[in-house]
Amino acid sequence: MTEAATKALANLRTTSNFEWYLIPLLLIIIYIYHNEARQKNWSSIFAGLALWGCDWFNEIWNALVFHFTQYAPVWGTPGKSAYIILIGLNIEITMMFLIMGLVCSIILPPDKTKKIAGLPNRWFFIILFSTLSVIIEVILNYFGALTWDYPWWSAKAPWLIWLGGYFYFFMVAYWVYDLKTVRSKVITVAAILGFDLVLLIVFMGVLKWI
Repeated sequence: MTEAATKALANLRTTSNFEWYLIPLLLIIIYIYHNEARQKNWSSIFAGLALWGCDWFNEIWNALVFHFTQYAPVWGTPGKSAYIILIGLNIEITMMFLIMGLVCSIILPPDKTKKIAGLPNRWFFIILFSTLSVIIEVILNYFGALTWDYPWWSAKAPWLIWLGGYFYFFMVAYWVYDLKTVRSKVITVAAILGFDLVLLIVFMGVLKWI
């Protein structure tokens, strides 16, 4: 087991590191979602929840990688955190992802056929935000806040992080954003989050693998 994995595992789901800054962060998230709901901006709300659900799926399979290898997760969060939920997911990260999809959908042009730099605007922003996210991850890894222990998931091989870590996040979020009806958005997001919940119940609650 790597040193980073050992450290993250030691702090997994312990409450002794609680920090009060979580309370204002939670209020900020509530305010953002309430403000969008008040404006009936359902597309952005469900885009945000869809991206959040995609991240939960990634975090679950990442924790399963650690369970089966007993070496290291694909990415880990051993650094200081108010609460580590899974070995590669702390509460600060999940709060960030809860906002990310919503924020990155607000700027979308109403006309999805409009092009930016020669690309349909949805694909332009998917590529842009995926690239920026990977750059931020590389910086976090340099600071030691986010650890990588496999050569195929590292700054030397960023394309897999780009594709598996962010590209499909934004693709799903924007797909949900552009669904025609609120009902279809609700059903899709409920399916994503429901699947995540089933995985958590099975692998964390019943089997206790993650």
